[in-house]
Amino acid sequence: MNKLLTRWANIVWYKDFFIAALLMPFSFIYMDVVRFRRWQYKTGRKTVTKVSVPVVIVGNLTVGGTGKTPLVIYLAKQLQAKGFKPGVISRGYGAESETWPQRVTADSDVSAIGDEPILIVEQTKCPVAVGPIRVDAAKLLIEEAGCDVILSDDGLQHYALARDIEIIVIDGERRFGNNYCLPAGPLREPQERKYEADFTVCNGGEAEEDETLMQLEGDVAINLQTGEQKSLYEFGELQCHALAGIGNPERFFKHLQKYHISSSYDEFPDHHVFTESEISYNKADAIFMTEKDAVKCKTFASNKHWFVPVQARLPNEFVEQLISLLKSKKAG
Repeated sequence: MNKLLTRWANIVWYKDFFIAALLMPFSFIYMDVVRFRRWQYKTGRKTVTKVSVPVVIVGNLTVGGTGKTPLVIYLAKQLQAKGFKPGVISRGYGAESETWPQRVTADSDVSAIGDEPILIVEQTKCPVAVGPIRVDAAKLLIEEAGCDVILSDDGLQHYALARDIEIIVIDGERRFGNNYCLPAGPLREPQERKYEADFTVCNGGEAEEDETLMQLEGDVAINLQTGEQKSLYEFGELQCHALAGIGNPERFFKHLQKYHISSSYDEFPDHHVFTESEISYNKADAIFMTEKDAVKCKTFASNKHWFVPVQARLPNEFVEQLISLLKSKKAG
């Protein structure tokens, strides 16, 4: 059902504007609720908590992935290189636990923590905590790990946590779809909200004048079972299959095509929990998936399964501006 619902939503939000128009009355109601909720936080009717170190929110305006996690990983590494001690907090989509918040390690149970937090730990080795109340997760990292800056993977609309810097990430190819708010379109908040953020990062495509372009790069594949690494160009003559359970699977499939990999494709909803049968494809010589999906498939993957790690690349000026602003916030 989730798979069918995701496909239907993508058609309505990004292709079939007629059906979206029929849903507009519900979008007006949704926008009124969003505005009222923000007004409650701005006027003090709902509590906003500020923690003792600067908080950087990396979020998006649309439903689904836009590339926030690769950017968070990039920022964590850049801050570490500059002498900061960053910690990352996340909601942990689909996470199930009896106690919150939870510290994350590379050995954490993905069903209890979520896929992206484990990926962040593996890539950055920095402290990570998950929980539905982000304030508690941030306090945990400050008190237990001594973090001096908090990066929030998602949480733009989580106004209970005060933020010092906002970074909005946009899918450069799909942008804002039909520009409607839920349920008629993919927007969680009106498009104008992006002008309130400190930075807007455009993931792929063409960045507009007020946006910073981010490119995701990755030219190798790593075998889930053996750890062997190969150039993506080495798979050009093989019969391949690709699957993705991310916000925009088409982006991953196009990435493979750049390396002349011709394959069949299978799309799944973002954060999909895979079964062994769903990742099996007997006719394929190689089966590709994203690194985020691989976190959930390592225990039952075969030697046919490969994941493709990607790294974010941004202009040096972006990092310099961010760190300058961050230092000014710390001094304040």
